[in-house]
Amino acid sequence: MAASSKRDKVEVFAFQAEIAKLMSLIINTFYSNKEIFLRELISNASDALDKIRYESLTDPSKLNSGKDLKINLVPNKHDHTLTIIDTGIGMTKADLVNNLGTIARSGTKDFREALQAGADISMIGQFRVGFYSAYLVAEKVTVITKHNDDEQYAWESSAGGSFTVRPDHGEPLGRGTKVILLLKEGHLEFLEERRLKEIVNKHSQFVGYPITLFREYECQKEESDEGKRKPKEKLKAEYLRCGEEKRESGQKKKRIIKEKVIVPEQLNKTKPIWTRNPEDITNEEYGEFYRSLTNDWEDHLVVKHFAVEGQLEFKALLYIPRRARLDLFDTRKRKNIRLYARKVFIMENCEDLVPKYLNFIQGVVDSEDLPLNISRESLQQIKILKVIKKHLVKKCFELFAELAEDKEKYLIFYEQFSRKIKHGIHDDPQNNRKLSELLRYYTSASMDEMVSLKDYCERMKENQTLIYYLAGDSLEQVANSVFVERLCKCGLEVIYMTQPMDEYCMQQLKTFEGKTCFSVAEVGLELPETKEEKAVLERKKAKLEKLCKIIKKRLESKIEKVVVSNRLVTSPCCIVTTSYNWTANMERVLKAQVFKYFSTMDYTSSKKFMEINPDDGIIEILRQKAEMDENDKGMKDLLILLYETALLSSGFVLENPQIHADRIYKIIRYGLALILDISGFGETSLRPH
Repeated sequence: MAASSKRDKVEVFAFQAEIAKLMSLIINTFYSNKEIFLRELISNASDALDKIRYESLTDPSKLNSGKDLKINLVPNKHDHTLTIIDTGIGMTKADLVNNLGTIARSGTKDFREALQAGADISMIGQFRVGFYSAYLVAEKVTVITKHNDDEQYAWESSAGGSFTVRPDHGEPLGRGTKVILLLKEGHLEFLEERRLKEIVNKHSQFVGYPITLFREYECQKEESDEGKRKPKEKLKAEYLRCGEEKRESGQKKKRIIKEKVIVPEQLNKTKPIWTRNPEDITNEEYGEFYRSLTNDWEDHLVVKHFAVEGQLEFKALLYIPRRARLDLFDTRKRKNIRLYARKVFIMENCEDLVPKYLNFIQGVVDSEDLPLNISRESLQQIKILKVIKKHLVKKCFELFAELAEDKEKYLIFYEQFSRKIKHGIHDDPQNNRKLSELLRYYTSASMDEMVSLKDYCERMKENQTLIYYLAGDSLEQVANSVFVERLCKCGLEVIYMTQPMDEYCMQQLKTFEGKTCFSVAEVGLELPETKEEKAVLERKKAKLEKLCKIIKKRLESKIEKVVVSNRLVTSPCCIVTTSYNWTANMERVLKAQVFKYFSTMDYTSSKKFMEINPDDGIIEILRQKAEMDENDKGMKDLLILLYETALLSSGFVLENPQIHADRIYKIIRYGLALILDISGFGETSLRPH
């Protein structure tokens, strides 16, 4: 298997067959997300640092070879190399041979088959073969490493089927590993400072060890004999003072020369505060982390920081923003909770962590049990994620309950995200009970402050069995609706709903605390009545029975039934629907939808009932006319006008507003003619023919 040269002690090894096939597949296949190579190498470096740190807990002397635990990135544009250096545990010669080529990892074959089946290259870390992602961008990889228990060795391969291992007598590492990538010609972008920062910020921002980028700058300075002898520390100090005026008046002009200076910059300055004790974190720190996480210019509204322990372990930090995003309902742009595995970034927008209606929640979830770098496809199959989701939803409801105790903050939350809560009631029947407790509405008894359904139920009258509500276009419209006349007069409280989602929400909710939710725009409104009041209503129904039949006959194509009702006080009539049909508000919402199906609009048109007010003067006059002559030709026009006016006052839309307008104009002309005749002007041109 190995060929040895005694002179330089270079040993040549052949890659194990499965790894050779894997590397060939990686090298010869195009993947758009090649940046993941850096994430993998940094993750490996972080693991190596974890190992030496754990060993030092029982044996502090392990750190005598280097106490600083860190990761350095050194791009070299001249040599086309990118070097990743860590001060971790390092590898022995046996580790190099066994881990990087001759013994296939358990997941190597599975990962190769997954790649051939079209899986995403970002899965590579899940199979513990992330090191080989380096060949996505590199034509040659050199690994120099030093373990406390062995000499310093160098591993090198151009992925041609073999690799070499030799003792390394170059710059001593002390302890750790240096990975040198000779980049392919088409991948020199990974030497650019901007690109490296972008990748580290996206994937490795919260790695627990400092990641330092060594940037090369060209600095202008004045030539001097002293400058030629300055050590590197003084050159760095001079670089930081570049651009400052250093000449005093009268001093001779000196020649400006250019020098290259290497300046280190730590990239992962944002610390993973979710790993800290919540009691040690200030609200300012939470706010700073929130802004760095979301790029929001405002502070968060409220935050919940918790950890789950037991069979499953994860830490989470959940934020409710102060303001809803403009694209909140655009499912293509959902960016809410970031998923990490041991502080290494997995996914920016994990749709399976919370239901869609909670996608306004921002935050971080860091699991100790998830495999690194899982793909979206495999993520859906992991049971751990379902358990995490269950815990997150529970914690979200706890957060909402805590927020509700602060009325001022809750009002801000409700104004911004109430539509999402209502979508949840419609989409998540299992939790609609908890979600219904978050609802707030204005009512006929509380026009200045929104109240909860629980508050409404506590104020219900003793004999009241229904939760009355009315949905409409605006608060003013529903407050002045014909449907609430009798209820308000009887002192019964009505909930006013003004958002398009409200009626969908109540249809799904159906009941609250054992009380049935009832729309007062539907037929069958039952009001608390005494026996005497019921007897009086029955006598009125008998008296108006003939008029009801005439109205039904004349408006047969427009209404299903005409009934006498006690729901009206000042209005002569109204139009209602059954609970199986759309109310006026629902018809308006459906017709306003952009992607409605025109072929179904006839189906969605409600079956309408006309309810008449037995105590109204107009109804009494019509009754008298019907008793005198039920075939009166003027009755039909009057009834149609009455029906169309009732449609408008009940919130429906007329099919042909112009015909209704012509009837109104006819009445106006008739009224003006009467006025002129009474005044004695004798102008008969205005009289109807």
